[in-house]
Amino acid sequence: MAPPMLFGIIIFLFLLAGIRIIFEYKRALKFRFGKYVSTLGPGFKWIIPIVETIQVVDIRVITINIVSQEVMTEDNVPCSIDGVVFFKINDPEKAVLEVEEYRFAITQLSQAALRDVCGKVELDTILSKREEMGKNIKAIVEQETEVWGIEIIDVKIKDIQLPENMRRMMANQAEAERSRRARIILALAEEQAAQKLLEAGKLIDQSPSAIKLRLYQTLSNIAAEKNSTILFPFPEEMVPKNKKDKTSEPKKNTKKKK
Repeated sequence: MAPPMLFGIIIFLFLLAGIRIIFEYKRALKFRFGKYVSTLGPGFKWIIPIVETIQVVDIRVITINIVSQEVMTEDNVPCSIDGVVFFKINDPEKAVLEVEEYRFAITQLSQAALRDVCGKVELDTILSKREEMGKNIKAIVEQETEVWGIEIIDVKIKDIQLPENMRRMMANQAEAERSRRARIILALAEEQAAQKLLEAGKLIDQSPSAIKLRLYQTLSNIAAEKNSTILFPFPEEMVPKNKKDKTSEPKKNTKKKK
């Protein structure tokens, strides 16, 4: 092979080795002999092979799981809590130059913040205020990552694992609470029913005819199955009448004629 052709092939391979394609959602930091030069945007780029290198950084929202942490709450209840962190790189230069492995660093910060926040509150607070716990963890982690050019979008607590005996105790507590509510509702229903019966009794007591109609209705309900024999220990006329009916009878003239 002729020397000019060989030289041309080497030049072509040299130029081909420096081609880089950077996607829209990424940024590339260019280093020349190990020194930071500039940040490359998306598109077709060319760098000097061997002399220059690039390090690509993803600027999309990144998700990192917080490994389950053993936490002792303020009321001395052991539990395992895990979560998830959402963050975004706003300054690729700082994210690469200020911290060695930003993913590992954020993971460690999140784990420590989770243990710190959840260890200062009671179990009931953790169970009922997960959103507030996540915001507190986010505030702690964000203080450290701000100088790295990284923004913490959100922190969520995913799962809380409790000991088996604690689960049984909480289930018994919930069952007792529901039983208490059911008894209160039943007592209120009995009170209202007694009040209505009292009002109905006063209304029926105002008319002897109403008492008889109520008696006939009760007998009709008893005899609906046609398998009962009804005995009256006293005649119907002995059913007590209203006092007003007795007093409403016209008084006889007891005065003697002179």
